[in-house]
Amino acid sequence: MKSLQGKTALVTGASRGIGKGIALGLAEAGANIAFSFASSIEKAVEFEAELNSLGIKAKGYQSNAADFAAAEKLVEDVTKDFGNIDILVNNAGITRDNLIMRMSEAHWDEVLNTNLKSAFNMIKATSKYMLKARSGSIINITSVVGITGNAGQANYASSKAGMIGLTKSVAKEFGSRSIRCNAIAPGYIETAMTDALSAEVRAKWAETIPLKRVGTLAEVANCVVFLASDNSSYITGQTINVCGGMVM
Repeated sequence: MKSLQGKTALVTGASRGIGKGIALGLAEAGANIAFSFASSIEKAVEFEAELNSLGIKAKGYQSNAADFAAAEKLVEDVTKDFGNIDILVNNAGITRDNLIMRMSEAHWDEVLNTNLKSAFNMIKATSKYMLKARSGSIINITSVVGITGNAGQANYASSKAGMIGLTKSVAKEFGSRSIRCNAIAPGYIETAMTDALSAEVRAKWAETIPLKRVGTLAEVANCVVFLASDNSSYITGQTINVCGGMVM
C-alpha cells in the first residue's frame, strides 16, 4: 500500500517548479491532490489531467493564498470537494530581488505577503478541520536563504526565515492535537528557471555544494512525502535542509 493512500493533500503554488514536483510526488505516494495556482489556467488544467492519470483524484483552484478571505474560500472549496484535508503544503512564493537601498516598499510587502502571510492564512483556514480531526501534517517550504541570508534578497530571506519561526510556533500550538508542522529548506534545485541559466553558471553553483551538484524536484518531493506520512509521526517543529550540504 502506498504511504499516503486515501489522504488528501492541498499544495499552494503547484502549477510549476518545486510545487509541481511536490504535488506529483504526493500523488505517486497515493494522495489525492488539491492545488492552487495564480494565473495560468491552461497549465493548471493540463497538470490536473496529468495528476488524475496517476489514478488519484486531483483538482486545481485559481486562488491567491496571500488574501485572507481567498484562502478561507479555497479551504472551504477543497473540503467540500474532497471531504477533508490531511496534508497542507505551503509552497506559494515569489522573489523580487534587489539591494535594500534600491528595494521598494511595494516589493518588500509583495514578497512578505505572498511567501509568509499566505502560509499563516492557509494554516489558520485549515486548522479548524485538522483540529476537529485531531490529525494532520503541515509542511512549509522555506529556503536555505532563510537560514543564511543573502545579499539582494532581504525581503525573500526575511519571509523564509519567518516561515521557520511560524513552523516552530504551530508545532507547539497544535502538537497536543496530533497535528505536526515541519519545514523544508531547499537549496539549489533544478527547475525551469535554473535550466535557463548557462552551463558555466550552473557549474559555478555546483562547486559551492559539498555534493557537487544541484538537487532535483524529486529529492524535495521525497522529503515532503516522508513528512506527510506516518513514517515521520514523531517529527514536528523541525526544518530539514534539502541542499546537498550547503547548510550544515
